[in-house]
Amino acid sequence: MSLELIPAIDLRRGRCVRLLRGDPNAETVYFEDPVEPARRFEAAGATRLHVVDLDGAFEG
Repeated sequence: MSLELIPAIDLRRGRCVRLLRGDPNAETVYFEDPVEPARRFEAAGATRLHVVDLDGAFEG
């Protein structure tokens, strides 16, 4: 059995963010352009990427 790690990018207002305990009012912006971390993951060998649309999750 093998294990595949799939990196994730959380998007909010077009930026890569992380929420503190899922609180939309407590976010840290890591990248203004989501393409940058996606390319970094690809360069590190990732073949898949999980993208989370937080705007859709919170606003529908």
